Amino acid sequence: MSEPIIAVEQVTKRVSDATGTLTILHDISFVLQARESVAIVGASGSGKSTLLALLAGLDTPSEGRVMLDGQDLFALDEDARAALRAQKLGFVFQSFQLLANRTALENVMLPLELAGRRDARSQAQEMLQRVGLGERLAHYPRLMSGGEQQRVALARAFVVQPKVLLADEPTGSLDHATGERVMQLMFDLNRELGTTLVMVTHDRAIAARCARQLRIEAGRLMPETLADLPA
Repeated sequence: MSEPIIAVEQVTKRVSDATGTLTILHDISFVLQARESVAIVGASGSGKSTLLALLAGLDTPSEGRVMLDGQDLFALDEDARAALRAQKLGFVFQSFQLLANRTALENVMLPLELAGRRDARSQAQEMLQRVGLGERLAHYPRLMSGGEQQRVALARAFVVQPKVLLADEPTGSLDHATGERVMQLMFDLNRELGTTLVMVTHDRAIAARCARQLRIEAGRLMPETLADLPA
């Protein structure tokens, strides 16, 4: 078997404050292969979003390591980690995280421009066409519906053709029908571009569409054979 795209090795995360130390994640280990689709599920406060932040190198573990495409994220300094993130990862958030003062086209062009791509405009236009927003290139986020904004966010995430897409409750702020369309688009792009898809979701129907489910309970990873049991 080829080297996994992500390997999480005995990761523990603790935080401390005046009341003492809280362990958010306990000794988490798993591997993800290229092109997989994986749902991270569990109750609120179980540690799902913390785990996603660690996979992205946006937070640091107290113990253990995260390997991204063969590189130890936390053996890198912050600048090198950011550079690796820009090269390998895409992100989709529940709150869209679009820049309000930039058009849909400019939002999607941004990661390409940061990477020094001269074809940023044409590539961004093509990706917006693929997500059905070819007529909305010049629109600002405030003039777009929630579903349209999330499709812009998807286009921005996929336009760099990342090896891994991380999504945190990507349909959480959308109505059911719009959420269904966005999820279908996400799976279509995942399949077409061969991107590994890792999403945090509370929606069991969405989780069931992924090839695997990783259940987190009170900061611990449950055996995958139990992942489809009720919480």
